[in-house]
Amino acid sequence: GGVTVTLSDGLTQLKGTVEHSDPMTDISIVRVQPQPDRKLPVARLGTSAHLRPGEFVVAMGAPLGLTNSVSIGIVSAVERTSSQLGLRSLQAARSTTAYIQTDAAINSGNSGGPLINIDGEVIGVNTIKAMGMDGIAFALPIDEVKRVVSQLRQHGRVLRPYLGLRFVQLNEKVSKELNNRERDAGKRGSEDLPSSGLYVIHVSPSSPAHRAGVVA
Repeated sequence: GGVTVTLSDGLTQLKGTVEHSDPMTDISIVRVQPQPDRKLPVARLGTSAHLRPGEFVVAMGAPLGLTNSVSIGIVSAVERTSSQLGLRSLQAARSTTAYIQTDAAINSGNSGGPLINIDGEVIGVNTIKAMGMDGIAFALPIDEVKRVVSQLRQHGRVLRPYLGLRFVQLNEKVSKELNNRERDAGKRGSEDLPSSGLYVIHVSPSSPAHRAGVVA
């Protein structure tokens, strides 16, 4: 669909077309029609593969409509999973994305803005703020953004592996706990779980695992 892209000066507006989008990461490819006499600046993309907690970062955006706002912080943690963030939707359950946690101020209006390292490179896209909390926000790693954009360009959508099941890896401690729990609930007979392997605890209806006959 058509969108209007407003540049950082707050005045220049360009017509754009959303060519592809990925609802799971909220990343889209937008083609804009630049003015003939104006060359658009381009941000340098870095890598998020080697980020470490404690590194300084800068978050840019327009919180509460205040354009060109900048806040500074550090990388608080890397590889925060969707489940750790409390994202429980079906789409989130299928996602293997790990987020960057930062204490840089990210508020409504910062979403979609860049998270930048001290070299001026974009290493993430501001995405989520913890509700009711200060100093806890999350960004989509730029390496994941690159992968999503590449998939959108190639396929028009992002291809993600999905089985539709949840499982735990068994060891002696886990097996004993599960055996005792199910024995107390009267669900387990004489045969105990082994001390190694994978134990399926849930299969989503109509999922590939369900269609293949996997049962919990």
